[in-house]
Amino acid sequence: MKKFNQFLCIAVLTLFSTVTYAQSTIKGKITDGEMTSPLPGANIIVKGTTNGATTDFDGNFTIVAKSNSGEVVISYVGFITQTIAFKGNTDLGNITLMPSDVGLQEVQLFASVAVDRKTPVAVSTVRAADIDLKLGTQEFPEILKSTPGVYATKSGGGFGDGRINLRGFQSENVAVMINGVPVNDMENGRVYWSNWAGLSDVTSSMQVQRGLGASKVAVPSIGGTINILSRTTDVEEGGNVLTTIANDGYRKFGATYSTGLMKNGLAVTVSASKTDGDGYVDGTEFNAMAYFLNVSKEINDSHKLSLTAFGAKQRHGQRQNSQLIETFRNNERGIKYNADWGYKNGQVTHAEDNFYHKPQISLNHYWTISDKTELSTAAYVSFGTGGGGGTAGVNKFSIGTNGMSEYRIGTYGTIDFDKIVDENIANGANGSETVLRASINNHNWYGILSTLKTDLSDDLVLLTGVDIRDYTGIHYTELTDLLGGQYFADDSDENNPNAQVKVGDKYNYYNDGKVGWLGAFGQVEYSKEKLSAFISLAASNTSYKRIDYFNYLDSDPLQESDRYNFFGYSAKGGANYNLDANHNVFANVGYFEKAPGFDAVFPNFNNTDINADADNQKILSFELGYGYRSDKLSANVNLYRTAWRDRTETIPFQQPDDTRAYANVLGVNAIHQGIEIDFVYRATDKLSFTGMTSLGDWRWENNVLDVPIINEDQEIVRYVDLYIEDLHVGDAAQTTLALGLNYKFANKTRFTLDYNYFDNLYADFDPSNRGGVGPDEGQSSWSRCI
Repeated sequence: MKKFNQFLCIAVLTLFSTVTYAQSTIKGKITDGEMTSPLPGANIIVKGTTNGATTDFDGNFTIVAKSNSGEVVISYVGFITQTIAFKGNTDLGNITLMPSDVGLQEVQLFASVAVDRKTPVAVSTVRAADIDLKLGTQEFPEILKSTPGVYATKSGGGFGDGRINLRGFQSENVAVMINGVPVNDMENGRVYWSNWAGLSDVTSSMQVQRGLGASKVAVPSIGGTINILSRTTDVEEGGNVLTTIANDGYRKFGATYSTGLMKNGLAVTVSASKTDGDGYVDGTEFNAMAYFLNVSKEINDSHKLSLTAFGAKQRHGQRQNSQLIETFRNNERGIKYNADWGYKNGQVTHAEDNFYHKPQISLNHYWTISDKTELSTAAYVSFGTGGGGGTAGVNKFSIGTNGMSEYRIGTYGTIDFDKIVDENIANGANGSETVLRASINNHNWYGILSTLKTDLSDDLVLLTGVDIRDYTGIHYTELTDLLGGQYFADDSDENNPNAQVKVGDKYNYYNDGKVGWLGAFGQVEYSKEKLSAFISLAASNTSYKRIDYFNYLDSDPLQESDRYNFFGYSAKGGANYNLDANHNVFANVGYFEKAPGFDAVFPNFNNTDINADADNQKILSFELGYGYRSDKLSANVNLYRTAWRDRTETIPFQQPDDTRAYANVLGVNAIHQGIEIDFVYRATDKLSFTGMTSLGDWRWENNVLDVPIINEDQEIVRYVDLYIEDLHVGDAAQTTLALGLNYKFANKTRFTLDYNYFDNLYADFDPSNRGGVGPDEGQSSWSRCI
């Protein structure tokens, strides 16, 4: 019996030793192959098991396998999956994952992607996996609403009407680039997200660089830069089919297929989707067809070509006209109420809608000249067609007192288009009193953007390039529905003063805006051990020209204006220092002179009243930042201050000969300053928490009093007073807060919960309308919290 017990003990110890020996600890660090930055959240699984782990914020991971040998599978969305063998306890060291898209490495360099703990700017990056998970039925810019400094809203609530403000600046002062190509409207600087309705389907990553940003092109990104990288072409063959169904009739269907990189060096990816629905807000039905094509060719080790085309043809009803809060409180539809639609002959008809199609096509050439020098060039075109619908003639669309109107079906009801049709028919040969129209804003845009990168030494890199653009905006009003009448009378065309306008005809106005842009930039980057720094210079000449086909006879030389040139430039620099493996600090400073917008030069929409001496806007920006990185916690703190001097303000005045002229009002200044804090805390491998807060203080800096308005004869014709000192800048929440929870049930199954809070949201207003001494002086516009 004693020998048996001894044998049993030995057997148990042997078994325990075998089990212990069979376990292996594997560790390593995973980085982004082309940018050498860590990939937090990458998945590591022991092949053939459900045993997995994810990387921390520095890309590090540790996983315990229940065997002495085997393989681990490492994957991350947008990168090629790797399978690596192990035997016993193994340190795999640094593992670089290469992008799953052909040419993504070159695109990231071309698009000035910021690198964590290296590029000295405040930055937040949203990758494809999070876009797929969190976007759902939201507007594309809303994916950024939990980002510090960002205020995103649906505007009127229609599909595609979303907009974004960054650090209190509207879209005309926020540079938006897709694959490094600027997409801000060349005339007014705005971004219309409805033009990019399908972009979320093909986005590889979306990076927000707040403040100065890392962009090298001559774009004055005052509030910041939104850098969107689309997919290129998958290295591996494959595809997928997607479908989404949601409330209010939301339906989305799509498919993607990639050939993968073939032996001849060619790869093709095609993606398409169709989205439609009724809209959450009444009368905002929508439909959109989005498409994406990329053809990449690796010619040899030195040359790569990539052709990309994408766009979305969309149409949606809008809630365009503002209403009193009382209106929404008093009607049964509540916040869903929309006064801008109705029925005509039983069919939904929109008094306000939007329709647009803006395909963008670019041909990129990547040339590796030598081990130290690369040249990246993009030639691109964009053809925009479409506009926004509305009404004209006698206004029969008011909701009336207490929601009562003879042209409404019931109290706070929909528009009774049939009644308007009957009245137009009865008007007979006199034509329609009220019609539907569309304000058309077509454009043709051509551009070349080229960047040369060369390593001056192991630590010093030089980047130089040119940015050339030519833009023609074509603007006119088109009659879309006579609403039962025979014609619509219009006397706006000097060449046809008694026009009887029919459906499809132009009327009211017809003009072209021509914008030329010639820019050059240069940047020197230094990086050695713990220190990285850059100095960047950029300059651009913006030229404006206007052709007016209605206000002037075809024989009148004034029909085509002269071309007016405005020189702008920027200088910025910054440095980042990694104190140790956990802590880093950075600072940057920049100065911009931004050319005035097209409408500041032609403020009265004609070729006679021209503000040829419109002044540049001047912007000075400072920023300090601190970052902390550890296995559990990643956090950032940023302090910023941006001084916006000589904001474009023009005042009309009457000259002695009764003609109107316009003068610049200098000294309209604003200060945007604040603090931003964000963090991610990884409690376990499966559970993480996110949070951010932004506390902004954006105010108009000073009153502008007794400003003399001087005519061409150098005579003072009037004085201007603007009472705006210390008033809050409106149109965006100055206080934002976000909290989030992310729980990973399995490798491909996650649960997320996000909470957002917005406060100190002041109504937008024009500083030029705050003149005179009265009850408005010193009072901010109305504000609220959300």
